Amino acid sequence: MKIYKVETGNFKCDGGTMFSVVPKFMWEKKYPCDEMNLCNCAIRSILIVDGDRKILVDTGIGNKLDEKGVNTNHLNGDDSLEKSLKTIAIKNEEITDVLFTHLHFDHAGGAVNKTADGSLELAFPNATHWVSKIQFDNHQSPNAREADSFRNEDIIPILEANKLSFIGDGEKLTDNITVRLFNGHTSGLAIPFIKDGDRNIVFAGDFIPTAANTNLKWLASYDIEPLKALREKELFYKEAIENNYYLIFQHDLYTEACSLKQTDRGVKIDKTYKLDEIV
Repeated sequence: MKIYKVETGNFKCDGGTMFSVVPKFMWEKKYPCDEMNLCNCAIRSILIVDGDRKILVDTGIGNKLDEKGVNTNHLNGDDSLEKSLKTIAIKNEEITDVLFTHLHFDHAGGAVNKTADGSLELAFPNATHWVSKIQFDNHQSPNAREADSFRNEDIIPILEANKLSFIGDGEKLTDNITVRLFNGHTSGLAIPFIKDGDRNIVFAGDFIPTAANTNLKWLASYDIEPLKALREKELFYKEAIENNYYLIFQHDLYTEACSLKQTDRGVKIDKTYKLDEIV
């Protein structure tokens, strides 16, 4: 097995959305911001090569945002999905599976591209695209808070091409990759748990978006059900400590991965890593 980081670009979001009710004087010590309180965040995917399967987890924002969308989200950086795949010598046609952790536009947008003539085409035409049924239903009938984060153009072309499949809680993509569902951030958030030899690796997605969010109570305002998210983190941390999990962060521009430890003040980061140090 090989696991590669796939950087797809950066965006900026308000620190208050990333850390919710945590006061700025506390969170800015853990994650920097600019003079407008905007935190620059990665949009990191991973590619898992497991046997003859090449599994891309999330696809970034893609190329379909208009100028207003680009400016509103403060897109920046030189990375892109296409560049990152080229760097590791993987062609789009070789991707066998795309796993969407969920269908918010910064996670699912890159699976469908807009062509020069304005038409839409699948970025990974040979891939089966996986999402939880709960999340798909939520996408189709969203609550008011999430509606602006879902876009039909990101997912309907995949459905119409018969390339969309549903995956449930505890189901395996391969013998080494188990998908588990969480519901605090959004209904049916699909998180891959990866067994790489004697290492247990979790792509934390928006469940724990940055290293600063490892603090149990530091939830994001994006979490639709914060008390549920808090309980899910609490249970996960017990399991993570017992099984020596490594976490890969999706939105942390500065920290790619970490391990955890139990202290008398709760669960804390033990060590931080570059992804290639743990895989």
